[in-house]
Amino acid sequence: QHLIELMSYALVLSGNRIITSGATGTNFAVIRGALRADPNLLTVILPQSLARQPHESRDQLENVMNLVEHGECDQMALGEASALCNQEIITKCQQLICFAFHDSHTLLTTCENAEEQRKVVTLFYFD
Repeated sequence: QHLIELMSYALVLSGNRIITSGATGTNFAVIRGALRADPNLLTVILPQSLARQPHESRDQLENVMNLVEHGECDQMALGEASALCNQEIITKCQQLICFAFHDSHTLLTTCENAEEQRKVVTLFYFD
């Protein structure tokens, strides 16, 4: 997570805009790095409303200036809402950097969809 935070920080310092989701773990590290570099270049798109996010990430998310909530997805399963959220992120980005496990079906499907849309995809595996 420390390396992910540093990469996010460096990408933002060099003028890149970061668009991510708001989950804990990897996304938490991305958000932390981007906020430290330039909060204006960070957009967080949540798969559901802020109220549905884990308590440990809400404090950090409240500091995000460009926060998009999808409260209309609160009744969906998180996996389904996340898949929709990932599709939205793909439409808004030029390049996708993804950290996943080999069995991370939702993320791997997202990467395949991004490649089909001719986005530059960089995939890092944790396992």
